[in-house]
Amino acid sequence: MTDAAHSTLPTAALIASRRNSPANAALVKRRYAAERRFKAFGIGALILTGTFLLALLTNIVGKSIPAFFEHTANLEVKLDPAVLAPDGKVDPATLKSADYASLTRATLMSIVPGIEGRAARKSLSGVLSSGAADELRRRVVADPSLIGQTIKVPLLLSDDGDLYMKGQDAGASSVPGIGTVTPSDIKGSITLTSTDGAFKSLVDDLTKAGVPKDADTGAIVLNSNLPSRLVAINGGLVKLQSVTPDGATGNVLLSLKGNEAASGPAWQQTTYSVPEGRRKTNDQDVAIIEKVKETGAIQKGINWRFFTSGDSREPELAGIRGALVGSALTLLVTLVLCLPIGVLAAVYLEEFAPKNRLTDIIEVNINNLAAVPSIVFGLLGLAVFLNFMGLPRSAPLVGGLVLALLVLPTIIIAARAAIKAVPPSIREAAIGLGASRQQAVFHHVLPLAMPGIMTGTIIGMAHALGETAPLLMIGMIAFIVDIPGSLTQAATVLPVQIYLWSDLPEVAFQQRTAAAIVVLLAFLFAMNGAAIWLRSKFERRW
Repeated sequence: MTDAAHSTLPTAALIASRRNSPANAALVKRRYAAERRFKAFGIGALILTGTFLLALLTNIVGKSIPAFFEHTANLEVKLDPAVLAPDGKVDPATLKSADYASLTRATLMSIVPGIEGRAARKSLSGVLSSGAADELRRRVVADPSLIGQTIKVPLLLSDDGDLYMKGQDAGASSVPGIGTVTPSDIKGSITLTSTDGAFKSLVDDLTKAGVPKDADTGAIVLNSNLPSRLVAINGGLVKLQSVTPDGATGNVLLSLKGNEAASGPAWQQTTYSVPEGRRKTNDQDVAIIEKVKETGAIQKGINWRFFTSGDSREPELAGIRGALVGSALTLLVTLVLCLPIGVLAAVYLEEFAPKNRLTDIIEVNINNLAAVPSIVFGLLGLAVFLNFMGLPRSAPLVGGLVLALLVLPTIIIAARAAIKAVPPSIREAAIGLGASRQQAVFHHVLPLAMPGIMTGTIIGMAHALGETAPLLMIGMIAFIVDIPGSLTQAATVLPVQIYLWSDLPEVAFQQRTAAAIVVLLAFLFAMNGAAIWLRSKFERRW
């Protein structure tokens, strides 16, 4: 019987022959090929993911860089006593309410003389920000003895002027003129005449570009959908409306100093490559900015205002300080509430709670709450904290309560996992030496589990920092200019600030949106990095 059984077993030679059979070799070959394909798919997925992530970060950082810089016009402003202290009073109330904007306009008028007409004067005032005079007011209020003097003050450019200086609008370029040109006047609508075809090259360029000629006059008519063509002559600037080889008509943007003839290169042809109809800055704005730029007054610097100011309806004045303070206060409430509650709940469920149907239901619900959409917690906060309890809307206190509900399940789960990772021998050794169950947990197990608990807490707080939907439901979408000073004052948070700015049409706000995203990502990377550092430094391998 035994011999018969042994005789049916495959011999070594039979096993070797089967192993080396063509069918088995083909099977092994297919298995190795499948493994290579799986490895290639995995590498391809990683490369694709990394490419998309790199493209996203490059796009955001590239758009954010201009927001971290600003342009100012360092101008010498005369502090006229008749404007600042008309009654001879120099008390702080009078100085704070004085018309400093008129002083900055007077300074600009001295640099760009001959500005006439309502539209031109509006362009002149629009070069500087509505808050440009704030620095001037601050200096005078701090030192009233400056009244009557002329001081140099950095005046902030408007958002449109700042964009132009950053090269994101107009794109001006100039070439020396050829021939002699004579203007008919120094302001208004004038005619530029030439006897030697000074504008022939311009006409040829426009003709090649497909710009049609007027059937009656034979002149090429320029409009706002074409790149603006200007002539800089006799210290002024003329925007061309129509042009022929021997002459042109146009409107004076900057008054000429005289109407005498000018020969090239005493006059220049200037082109704004972006058509006026597709620009935020019109030709008059660009002309004034370029005139101020010629004096060397415009300088570029770091935009510290972005980090030190609150929100504003003017892009150049808007900052994220209010959102940062609001985020800090909100996260403070969240941390104070969810850390002790979450850790104690985890300790109880893991170490003291009896294993019965009730605790099973509690554990299932905690796991389910960790997967609930965040907007549900916002609806809960709206119903309970605002409508039922009557807490102040848009306050960090309410935001912290809502985010604490959101983060609490995550912290409980992380804390339970950290406590469970502590070996049972630690508990048994403590109890064997006479410690109670409570002493064993709080004196030995919990300290050893604390690195894992802190890691889970930091990750949960990073999750809370990036949440927007629940905070929108409790009214933290309000336009808040002031920096919050307490937990009950109206505030906003950084994700909501990003949401608000992203909905605004101004290009400068789009740049600040990207810059705020970079700041938020920096905080999230820092918090996740801290979690990784804590885990690597304090984690114990049992």
